[in-house]
Amino acid sequence: MNNYENLKIWEKAMNLVEEVYSVIKLMPEEEKYGLVSQIKRCSISIPSNIAEGAGRNSKKEFKHFLSIANGSTCELETQILLSGRLKFIKNEQVKNILNLCDEVKKMNFSLQRSLT
Repeated sequence: MNNYENLKIWEKAMNLVEEVYSVIKLMPEEEKYGLVSQIKRCSISIPSNIAEGAGRNSKKEFKHFLSIANGSTCELETQILLSGRLKFIKNEQVKNILNLCDEVKKMNFSLQRSLT
């Protein structure tokens, strides 16, 4: 349906993943298979679902995958907030990632509306 690499939301989501990966490098080693693993999975899920939806055959399917991407964005926000509360990452890092998440969610909602 769409070439996902040309979608601004996909590029923004890829930037979000890069930012997340740079921050989680600083998290405690004992979280490698816990919170860090979960953060990696849900952050990667965001651009992955955008790409998968763009490759589907209908607007309805695309919207479904955008909805999943939005859920993963909310999941990431929760895990980043928790990481901040546990003092695994600095408040400034939390704010930066949450701002990127907010941008992705706004772009997601706009794109979903345009597919109606």
